Amino acid sequence: MRILGLTGSIGMGKSTAVLLLRRMRVPVHDADAAVHRLLGPGGGAVREVARAFPSVVRNGVVDRQKLGALVFGPQGKGLLRLLEGILHPRVRRETRAWLAAQARRRAPVVVLDVPLLFESTFPASYDSVVVVSASPTLQRQRVLRRPGMSPAKFADILSRQMPDAQKRRLADTVIISALGYRRTGAGLRRALRRLSRRRAWRPGYR
Repeated sequence: MRILGLTGSIGMGKSTAVLLLRRMRVPVHDADAAVHRLLGPGGGAVREVARAFPSVVRNGVVDRQKLGALVFGPQGKGLLRLLEGILHPRVRRETRAWLAAQARRRAPVVVLDVPLLFESTFPASYDSVVVVSASPTLQRQRVLRRPGMSPAKFADILSRQMPDAQKRRLADTVIISALGYRRTGAGLRRALRRLSRRRAWRPGYR
């Protein structure tokens, strides 16, 4: 089973790429969705988040906007590391379980959708990495249309992410999302074909 890592900075069009991959019937594990489940009602991280950030949890529900305002605020760097210490081990465990399930199903290729693939310290390995990208102008337009987003918050998020130009250099494939669904889909299919021709060796996801 080969693993394709999918990443891209905020607002670059990665969600569209995931949608297209699922339409191609390629199994995709979404790290952001895993975080949402962990922080949702009855989620496995709610209790620990409540202990670390009591002001953001009420009646067993995490207020994600309040949590975001804390960890992405002016004094949030230490708080973000604290939150990541709670979430990342749980996401890793879920990812390992998902990969094991896909291996049992004999899936030839799977995709790990990891927004901070290059920035994270996850001891993961990938057979290939795709970066979804767009122009800074389009990225800014997309992000500032999101509810609760502000220029200051966007700037703070960008400051914590690897620059897009550097991600492009590290990628095996770069897909420009501003060219429409058809071109994005064609780029993904090319990446999958190249991956299927590679030698099937990988150190493994830990």
